[in-house]
This record gives sequence, C-alpha cells and structure tokens, in this order.
Amino acid sequence: MQIRLTEYAHGGGCGCKIAPGTLSQLLGQSATGGMFPELLVGYDHADDAAVYRLNDSQALVATTDFFTPVVDDAFDFGRIAATNAISDVYAMGATPVMALAVVGMPVNKLPVEVIRQILAGGEAVCRGAGIPIAGGHSIDSSEPIYGLVALGLVHPDRLKRNSEARAGDDLVLGKPLGVGILSAALKGGRLEPAEYAEMIDFTTRLNRPGTELSTMADVHAITDVTGFGLLGHVLEICRGSKVAARIAFDKLPILEPALRHAQAGTVTGASARNWQSYGAGAQLPDGFAEWKRNLLTDPQTSGGLLVCCTREATRSVIEVFRQGGFHAATRIGQLIAGDPLIEVA
Repeated sequence: MQIRLTEYAHGGGCGCKIAPGTLSQLLGQSATGGMFPELLVGYDHADDAAVYRLNDSQALVATTDFFTPVVDDAFDFGRIAATNAISDVYAMGATPVMALAVVGMPVNKLPVEVIRQILAGGEAVCRGAGIPIAGGHSIDSSEPIYGLVALGLVHPDRLKRNSEARAGDDLVLGKPLGVGILSAALKGGRLEPAEYAEMIDFTTRLNRPGTELSTMADVHAITDVTGFGLLGHVLEICRGSKVAARIAFDKLPILEPALRHAQAGTVTGASARNWQSYGAGAQLPDGFAEWKRNLLTDPQTSGGLLVCCTREATRSVIEVFRQGGFHAATRIGQLIAGDPLIEVA
C-alpha cells in the first residue's frame, strides 16, 4: 500500500502556521524587555531566530521550525523540513553547528519504515550542511510532524536582523516564489512529475549564501520568505526598520509551473489568511489580478533569502547567490522613506 503523507494532515509545510493575526494576539502580552542584556534578538520584530551573545566574538543563534507534510514522499518531507529549519540560521548570517530533531508521528497509522525515511531525509540535509543531529524529542501525535531545533554561531558584528534595513536599500530575493501553490496542486492531484521535481529542487536547497552575505557591510538586513508569504515578510522588515517598500510584480522570480497553476486558480487557504493579516499594509494597482495577489501571499516552505542592501552592493549580492547555485536571484524592489507600507506596481 502506498502511503500519502499529505492525507494525514489538515495542512502542509509552512502553510500550516498559525495565522499572523492570531499569533500576534498570542504573543502580544509577552515581553523579555531589558531583563537579559545578552539577548541580542528575541521576538520583538518577528525575526528569524533568537540570538544570545556568548562573548565578544561569538553569538549563539537558536531557532526551531517544524510542520506537517507538504509532500507525500517520506524522504522528501524530511529533507524539506530540515532545509526549512536550518534556513533561519542562514537568515541571521550565521553558520549552523548542530541540530535537534522534533518528531511527532501517528505511530499506530504510519509504518515504522515510513517514519524512518522521514528522519533519514532530515539527516541527509544536515550532513549536507556539515552538522550533526545530536538528539531531539518525539511524541505520538495524530498528525505527522517533523522539524529541527537548529543552532548556529555568528560574530555579533555580523548579525543580520530584519529590523536594520534602510531607506534606499534594494530588495534582492534568492529563490523563486510559488511553492505553496505547487503544494496545493500536489494535494489536488494536478502536479506533473517534472513540476514536482522542480519544487523539490528549490525546497531542499540550503540557503548557504546567508553566511557569506553576513560579511558584507553594505548588506543591512536579511530574512527568509516562508509561511507569511513575500508580502508578510517584506512588511515585517518595513515595520521593524520603519521604512516603506516598492515592489515590481513583473520582477518577481516565480516558478514557471506555479505561475500556470496560479493563473488556473490554484491557491492555498494560508494565502487568504496572510492577506487578512497583511493586506492592510499593501497598496495594489487598480485591476490587480487575484492570482497575482495570491502569489504575493503564497506561503513559502523553505523559501529564499530576502536581502536588503545598498544599490552599489546589489550586483555583488546577486553574484554571491549565483555562485551558490541560486540563478533565479534578482532585485525585486527598493525600500523608501515613509510609514510601513508596500506599494506594488
């Protein structure tokens, strides 16, 4: 019997995140304040990871990310989940050093070998990143859940927050958009084998350029585009950095099959939730097609790095991406002075 992992979950990948508006309500009364001076990054600006200063030359980057299946293949699910979790370390400009596994499985429904293949996928990605999975925690749950606690190190002076972008910075996106739409097409049985292969290629590609980009003084901020979609993550940069943004839709790198499926009406439920949470912060042109809006809010699982850098550094940033195998990397817009708002052209 062939196991379809997506049938065991109500959602998949970063699309199963709690809606941004609900999450804001949950965390609204929580604060670390100035009680821990060595805590360089908490969740005040919805950054990608927590960062704690160890000494003058080292800071510990800590993050966790896990979700329900975005694909049916067990090994691929493990690879995608692990790549996605480690991405948050790269997004802070850090080098990953170790991971812990987070595992929840319906052990009476899934064969042991299927679960083992999920774990093997995560282990393969961690080997590729040059880090061990040194432990973790597992529970018996009603839906399959897999991910990592990922730890990294960065020099405190090279830390890249999402709240230190500047007016005048260019926005450079490292991976194409559309993963959420492809995962919805997969669940609906409409994804061709070649389209699936392209989806797996990008969702299992480690965002290694983040470590090198952290050494560039003209790179002011980095984040990765994941469950809240491009619109949500750009708006988080704008709010944290107190700037506005202009994005050119025609400049966005988009997976070709995702473009076709989006135009045909394929969309995820998380896309609508993202628009409800972030839509008030966006200005769209008159007559802007709904399928285009859906791509702006499409939840990206293991998405690309979004880099804020000076115009003079843009070419060098894109070259770093391309040397790392990210040939779709491109400038998608610019940050400007103003209240946090995204103008889409």
